[in-house]
Amino acid sequence: MPESRVPRSRRFLVCEPRHFAVQYAINPWMNPDTRVDVDLAQEQWRSLISAYRAHGHTVDTVEPVAGLPDMVFAANSAVVVDGRVFGSSFHAPERRPESTAYETWFKSAGFDVYRPESVCEGEGDLVPAGRWILAGTGFRTTRAAHHEVQEYFGIPVIGLQLVDPYFYHLDTALFVLDDNHDGNIVYYPEAFSPGSREVLRRLYPDAVVATREDALTFGLNSVSDGHRVFIDPAATALAAELTRHGYLPVPVDLSEFRKAGGGIKCCTQEIRS
Repeated sequence: MPESRVPRSRRFLVCEPRHFAVQYAINPWMNPDTRVDVDLAQEQWRSLISAYRAHGHTVDTVEPVAGLPDMVFAANSAVVVDGRVFGSSFHAPERRPESTAYETWFKSAGFDVYRPESVCEGEGDLVPAGRWILAGTGFRTTRAAHHEVQEYFGIPVIGLQLVDPYFYHLDTALFVLDDNHDGNIVYYPEAFSPGSREVLRRLYPDAVVATREDALTFGLNSVSDGHRVFIDPAATALAAELTRHGYLPVPVDLSEFRKAGGGIKCCTQEIRS
């Protein structure tokens, strides 16, 4: 029988996709010739917010800024641990103004914000996982940023090398199921270098391993509250495996955002106070 899973109430920060579009290409999913259905994107985004609130989570919103089509991907804006905010410094020039917009929101909400000296894309590559922070590199966030994060939070940082450009951020290849001391993860092994796969195998011998098919549906760009897992409905095999492990999949379709290489987690920044 699967274990009894206990959800924990979360606080999320999101940004309405009012200006969402694919205007440039900074990952393999993006094609500027792709037409985005903004009405559908807003409808899908609202369904995610409704799902969060229906399951007892708090949702704050930051005002979108015209000319910043990727600002909807709030996860890239920062990583927040114990009420301390480590901000972002984007690799792509097109996204750099987002850092200031989110920093303004955090400061207005009473947070101090650390501005990194190195390229760092928030929870896109920095995943708090209980006793440590899992940190991706290879396409966006640099190893120098990993060092800054460790010095700022005083939490051990585990560097992981990403090797597949389709999984350019850590949160497209891995998510945390339980963020307690002995928590577990889901990941797609082939997104990582051989050494990083071995690190994950040693740290998480009971991890849920996903297929490439489910990874390509952004099934690993999911959000877990410790019991419910908000997941793309196309990740059917992964949803079945999560159910077998005692988790409750909550399907939310954000397929319109896949045109820009994003999904559920990309649209969700967690504020850990």
